[in-house]
Amino acid sequence: MTRGEEKKRSMLGAAFRWMLYLLIILLITFFVVHFVGQRTTVNGSSMYPTLEDGDSLIVDKLTYRFSNPERYDIVVFPFRYQEDTYYIKRIIGLPGETVQIIGGQVYINGELQEDDYGWGNIEKAGLASEPITLGENEYFVLGDNRNNSSDSREPSIGNVEKGSIIGKAWMRTWPLSKFGPV
Repeated sequence: MTRGEEKKRSMLGAAFRWMLYLLIILLITFFVVHFVGQRTTVNGSSMYPTLEDGDSLIVDKLTYRFSNPERYDIVVFPFRYQEDTYYIKRIIGLPGETVQIIGGQVYINGELQEDDYGWGNIEKAGLASEPITLGENEYFVLGDNRNNSSDSREPSIGNVEKGSIIGKAWMRTWPLSKFGPV
């Protein structure tokens, strides 16, 4: 083999290794984005003061494949009437529970919920002015900014099924001053 042929073969080998490396990176990225985590940006003030307009988050898409959402988890789910529109809310009611809002307060199975997440007394109970019994795979969600949130109190959203939950808000990446777990 001549020196020119060796050089050509070496260059082809290097190009092949780079292409293989690039393919592996693309496959890992595809796997992470579709099955492990997803970046999302908060749009609006419905989760204030926990999350603010413009906050960037990483959504954990893996956890709920192996476990069920828990009360007070912050979850992301699609709005069923508009493509590419997602909501981020806090789980308040779990499957099988009965949720009702009385006098601006949340009651679950007839017991007042003492949580520190809701900001302000609830002015409009919406659907929850009457008792709502959640189905086997249904969750009742509220925004932390209770008087400025479209959530399970509205017919267009209602109860959220487990299968439609994309994942759990896990990490805030922006602004850097608030970087860390949600």
